Amino acid sequence: MPRINLLPWREVERRERKLHFMIALGAAAVLAVVCTFGAYVMFDSMVSAQQQRNQRLRNEIKILDKQIEEINSLESAKQKFIARMEIIEKLQRSRPEIVHVFDEIVRTLPDGTYLTGVTQTDKRLKFEGIAQSSTRVSAFMRNIDSSEWLKNPELQVVESKKGDPLGSNFIMTAEQVTSASSDDDVRVPTHGPAGRHVVARRGGTP
Repeated sequence: MPRINLLPWREVERRERKLHFMIALGAAAVLAVVCTFGAYVMFDSMVSAQQQRNQRLRNEIKILDKQIEEINSLESAKQKFIARMEIIEKLQRSRPEIVHVFDEIVRTLPDGTYLTGVTQTDKRLKFEGIAQSSTRVSAFMRNIDSSEWLKNPELQVVESKKGDPLGSNFIMTAEQVTSASSDDDVRVPTHGPAGRHVVARRGGTP
């Protein structure tokens, strides 16, 4: 004889499906929370690691900046030292030049011309003196023009006084030549020709 189920089986099946759905939904929610938390932890770890790398890079950059400053200070000190060495070498090379210049003054000074003062400012020489005539002053300028150690003579003042037996007072300027070789032998005169007397001042100090 057939058996007939009179229980509300559709309602029971519906409740079971709803329960399975809620369980699946809960499991999906839990899985989503776990995945989200895992992603958050992973990204937080990555951000922390990147921040540590950035901080390490900043520290290294500070160290490199300090080293660059030290290198720049050493380079500046090196340039100052080189400049001092160049000045010293220049002074060493120019030591015999003044001897050449005074020797050349004596050689270019014509007879009958007397210098009462020689003043040097940098490479500019100023001659003050007395000449028996303006012709001798012109000869002095021509001699300077053809000199090896003097150049560019310029006559500033020439004054003749009546009744003055010494002649004309004059003031002349010239430039010292520094391009001549410092290896040349220094020529020091043992005595000047007759009629040539020099009273020299350098740098404006008598």
